[in-house]
Amino acid sequence: MNRRNLLSGAVFFAFARNAHAAAEMVEIETFDSNGKSLGLSRVQKTIKTDAEWRAQLSPLAFEVTRKDGTERAFTGPDWDNHADGIYRCVCCDTALFDSQTKYDSGTGWPSFFAPLSKANVVESADTAFGMRRVAVSCKRCDAHLGHVFTDGPKPTGLRYCMNGAALRFVGRGQA
Repeated sequence: MNRRNLLSGAVFFAFARNAHAAAEMVEIETFDSNGKSLGLSRVQKTIKTDAEWRAQLSPLAFEVTRKDGTERAFTGPDWDNHADGIYRCVCCDTALFDSQTKYDSGTGWPSFFAPLSKANVVESADTAFGMRRVAVSCKRCDAHLGHVFTDGPKPTGLRYCMNGAALRFVGRGQA
């Protein structure tokens, strides 16, 4: 096989792999602007290149959501927001948290005792930095959101400690 055929084959396989990834579907729960469930929906997974994410996101949001970064405590957006509304993924707009489950954990990050829907988040083991934690990501676009800990308030006992740069707050009833 000559070099040209090898390159053509490589391009074809890269295209086929990307076409398959782009066609991947996930099931999430959709919500209206008041936080009312509209039920489960199968939607196309949001997949973009780093260049596309960089064009869409602030440098901090890119570092947090696409590179598993963490904003400094007490510096991110909405860590002290007490308004009524829904927190959506900054990358794909999936509804993730409701302000009714937000509380002041004293950590300097937006904290919630439950996600709006477990169908919209993915929890996975995170052993980075020699720690054992549970990472939380958006199911639709794989954006890193933060971590969940077992030191939260009732009724769940959980603390979803999220990066404000990964979330977009929308007041209840607003589009």
